[in-house]
Amino acid sequence: MAEFPRTMVGGVSLSRMIIGTNWFLGYSHTSLAKDKFITSYQTRQNLVDILSVFFKEGIDTIMAPPSALLNEAIMDVEDATGRKANLIVTPHFNILPGGPAEMEPERVFDECRKAGATFCMPHQNITDALLDRMYNVIRDMDKYSKMIRQRGMIPGLSTHLPEAVVIADKTDADVESYIQIYNAIGFMMTIEVDWAMRIIREAKKPVMTIKPMAAGRLLPPVGLAFSWNTIRDQDMVAVGTTTPDEARELIELSLDFLNRRIPDNTLQKTRSKKSLE
Repeated sequence: MAEFPRTMVGGVSLSRMIIGTNWFLGYSHTSLAKDKFITSYQTRQNLVDILSVFFKEGIDTIMAPPSALLNEAIMDVEDATGRKANLIVTPHFNILPGGPAEMEPERVFDECRKAGATFCMPHQNITDALLDRMYNVIRDMDKYSKMIRQRGMIPGLSTHLPEAVVIADKTDADVESYIQIYNAIGFMMTIEVDWAMRIIREAKKPVMTIKPMAAGRLLPPVGLAFSWNTIRDQDMVAVGTTTPDEARELIELSLDFLNRRIPDNTLQKTRSKKSLE
């Protein structure tokens, strides 16, 4: 199997499939019980086993909030494979005076750099709070981008609001990529899917699409077929997995869709499907 296709973002080569981490760190978008299951199940070794599957196929781009557990697993995989991870960190920090000292932007960005981040893309709860749709500006974004670049990282922004992409483009904000929710059923999206599709297609910078399977609400063949077939060659898809087998399945399905093949993957079986065999 050839290595997974790549794209260039801010002068850095990234795998077009991005390793998402909600199903590593306990953000299921399903229930508190599911969150607890994830955090109780995912050990450092389990994360290493999953990451190793991705790295073996050339998928070395990881999107995550700051996480000591994940950083340890990444270092293990880097040592074992000799392949350096491209880490996209999505931090949050104080945007108003009076917050905790440890959450001041300078300290947070220092920690991101210390963790080995290649990209630093302020999380949605930062970006969307700074978005001013009256004056068509993302307040202070360039200030934060400057701080990020001063620390040797590449700035971008993460958003749940498609207006953020449009306004960043119009104002030539100092960012190299956008993280944008995009899936076939519009899960957690604020506008219709066809509108989001148009905005991604017309974005000036490569777009990192997230939640392609709508946090488990779409079967992988459905969610991945839609995403890979409606984004540009420079755009990316972040996927979440709980086990190595899930990682292998998503990689194989994605390569089939990217090569315009109908997948011939082994299907799950239940007693109710016996008559179909």
